[in-house]
Amino acid sequence: MRVTVLAIGRLKAGPETELCERYRKRAAQAGRQLGFRDIELVEIRESRADNAEKRQLEEAIALANVIPEGAVTVLLEETGENLGSAALAEKMRFWRDEGRAALAFVIGGPDGLARSLQDKAKMSLSFGAATWPHQLVRIMLLEQIYRAVTILGGHPYHRA
Repeated sequence: MRVTVLAIGRLKAGPETELCERYRKRAAQAGRQLGFRDIELVEIRESRADNAEKRQLEEAIALANVIPEGAVTVLLEETGENLGSAALAEKMRFWRDEGRAALAFVIGGPDGLARSLQDKAKMSLSFGAATWPHQLVRIMLLEQIYRAVTILGGHPYHRA
């Protein structure tokens, strides 16, 4: 199963980018032997449209064009389901064992995600009621993917 994190906006060089890449590499390495053949981060340029609705639409089109065909799509939204690490690992195991070829996690821009993406998603995931900067959400998501892979592999990184 290919795992892709799709995010609106680009991170500049610096500690956030380095931390994203560290967790992405760790997840890719640990996941390879568990059937997660690649962990990829795809950044989409933020729309410059003059209103929120147009920005959401333009970003939704850009995201839809890079979501892998037949992927299980999980949106990161403040109203999403608040899963623990073990529960996320179990969902990833289920989708992998179901034979799904791809899993796409989608992080929207400052205006949120368009309804068209919400309607196509398998689920929405939240990191709690707080509002998080998009840069930190990427880091937290990649860390949780890494944690999920280590849980599935029986690695001691995750200690309940």
